[in-house]
Amino acid sequence: MAQWATALLCAIMLAPAGAVTLSGQVLGDGGQPLAGALVTLVSHEGARLETVYSDTQGRFQLPTAERGAQTLRVRANGWRMASWPVNLAAEGAQTLPALQLAPEQDARARSDALPASTHAATVKIGDVKANAMYRSQCFFCHQIGNAWTRRAKSDDEWKAAIARMEKYGALITWGTEAEILKALPAAFNGQPLDKVHPANAAPPLHTAKLTEIRVGDPASFLHDVEVGRDGAFYSVDMANDLIYRTDWASGATTEAVMPSEGRTKYGHFSGWSMPIAAFNAYHGPHSIVEGPDGLMYTTNSLSGELGIYDPATRQYRFVKIGSGAIYPHTLRFDARGMLWFTIALSNQVARYDPKTGEMKVIGLPSGGFWRWLTDKSIGAIFAISRWFPGKDWQLTLSHHKWSGQGDQIFNMPYGLDIHPVDGSIWYSKLYSSKIGRVDPVTLAVEEWDTPLKGPRRLRFGRDGTLWIPAYAGSGLMRFDTQAKRFESLPLPTLAQGEFETPYALNVHPATGDVWVTSNLSDRLFRYRPASGDWVTYPTGTQTSYMRDIVFADEGRKVCSMNANLPAAAVEGQHQQLVCLEPDLIPQRP
Repeated sequence: MAQWATALLCAIMLAPAGAVTLSGQVLGDGGQPLAGALVTLVSHEGARLETVYSDTQGRFQLPTAERGAQTLRVRANGWRMASWPVNLAAEGAQTLPALQLAPEQDARARSDALPASTHAATVKIGDVKANAMYRSQCFFCHQIGNAWTRRAKSDDEWKAAIARMEKYGALITWGTEAEILKALPAAFNGQPLDKVHPANAAPPLHTAKLTEIRVGDPASFLHDVEVGRDGAFYSVDMANDLIYRTDWASGATTEAVMPSEGRTKYGHFSGWSMPIAAFNAYHGPHSIVEGPDGLMYTTNSLSGELGIYDPATRQYRFVKIGSGAIYPHTLRFDARGMLWFTIALSNQVARYDPKTGEMKVIGLPSGGFWRWLTDKSIGAIFAISRWFPGKDWQLTLSHHKWSGQGDQIFNMPYGLDIHPVDGSIWYSKLYSSKIGRVDPVTLAVEEWDTPLKGPRRLRFGRDGTLWIPAYAGSGLMRFDTQAKRFESLPLPTLAQGEFETPYALNVHPATGDVWVTSNLSDRLFRYRPASGDWVTYPTGTQTSYMRDIVFADEGRKVCSMNANLPAAAVEGQHQQLVCLEPDLIPQRP
C-alpha cells in the first residue's frame, strides 16, 4: 500500500494541468508483460466504464476526467480478473505500480470468461435448413451462449425455452424445432470448455479508448441512438416509451416520457404475451434520427406511428402511418428533407414529408407464394390476435409451421439508407435475403438476391458503395450499385468454427472505414477498405449486443447502444451507450 501511495504522491506533484492520465504495466505472476489486457476504470458503481488495451509490453495509458476514489479492473485471456483501488485526486500523469495477474486455474471460470461466440459454436446442427434457422432465429435480439442461455437444462426446460422464443417472434418449423432440441442439450451440457483465445494486441488498439455509460435500468430495452445538434446523445427505450438525453461529459441522463394518449397498451402486439407483456409501452419507439428541423423522429413499432419530439419544449406529437403498416423500423432523411423508413412485418417502405404532412406507403414485391400469403393475411392475423390479449393467437393462425417455411414466410424490410449520389432509397430484406432500390421520383422498385443470408442494417459510403452486414451469413457484403455486383468478405472470428451475427454498420465519412456491430464475441469491428484488413476492439462489458452506429464529436467517436435483451443479462445488468475513440491516445514509442 505504501508503494501505491508513494507513486500517487509523485504523480500529483509532477502532473501538468488537464485531465488525469493513468499509466502502468500489466504483468503475469512470473513478471512477464501481458499484451491485449483490458484495463477498465470503473466509476460511479459501474455507471461509467473507460477501457484501454495494453500493448505487447503490457503498457497502457488511460486518460480520464474522473476524480476521486475509483476502481481499476484488469482482464486478460487465461488470467484471473483483478481490481485495484485508485484515487484520482489530481490532474496530470499518474504512474501506477505494476498490475499483476495470476493464472486462472479454475476450469469453470476460464470457460465462463469465453464469449458467447465460442459457446454458441458448440451447437452442431447437421441439417442445413435447421442450422440456417438456428442462426436466423436464436440470436435475434440477444446473444446465445452467455451465462443466461448456456446453462444445462432438462428436455422439458429446453422445450419451454423454444416455446418462449416463439412467443418473442421466432419462426421455426416442427422439423427445425426437433433438430434444435437435439443439438442444444448436447452443446450446453454443463461441462466447461477448455479453450483460451490468443491476446489481441494489434497496434491500432494502443491508441484507442472505449467508454460505456449506463442508461436506463434493468427493465429497459434501449434501441437506437442519435447525436443531437446540441452534442448530446438521444436514445429510445422501446419497453417504456422513453427518449433519453445523455450528456457525454457528465454521463447524466434525463428522460422524456411519451404520453399514451388513449392508445392500446402494446399496440398491434396486444395479442402477444412475453416479452411484449413485460413492456410498459403503448408506442414502442425503435429507431431515432434528427431531422433538418432539429426535431427527433422515431419509428414507434408497436403503435404503427411516427413520433416527433422537440428537445427544446420536450413535447411529442404522433403521425399515424396507415395503409396496414405493422412494425415501422429504420428511418433516414434524404437531401430534400423527406423522411424514408422501412415497415418490417407488412413488407413496405414509406415516405413522410414533414413540411406538408403527406405520407406515402409503398408496397414491396412479395417474392413467392408463401410471402404473398403473409402480405395478404398479416393484417387480419394481428387483428384477430388483438381480440384475445396475451393469448398468442398469431402463432396459431400463422402458416410458418405447417407450410414448412419458417422465417421464409416473411420478407422483413429492415435496414434503409439513401444513395449519396442519386438520392435513391435502398433497403434490405432480412429474411428473404434481398436488397432493393426505390426510385425517389417514380417510386419504381428493383430487388436483388444477396450472396450471404440475412442482410440487416446497410449503409452507403460517400463514393456510393453500399455496405451490408450479413447477420445470418457471418459476413460483410459490398455492392457496386452501378455494376450491380456483390463482393463477400468473411468476418474475423476468434477461432475456426465460430461465427458472428453482425447487426448494423456505418461508414466513416472521412476515412471510409466500415464499422460493424458483430454481437457474439463482445467486439466492435472495423474494416479498412484501403488496406483490406480488419481491426477488432473488445468491449469492456460482457454480453454486448450493439445496435445502429452513429459518429459523434466530428467523427472522433464511434457510438452505439449495447442493448442485449433482457438488460439484466448484460454484465452489470444495465444497457449502455458505447463510444469508441480509436485515435484518442498518442502512439507509444
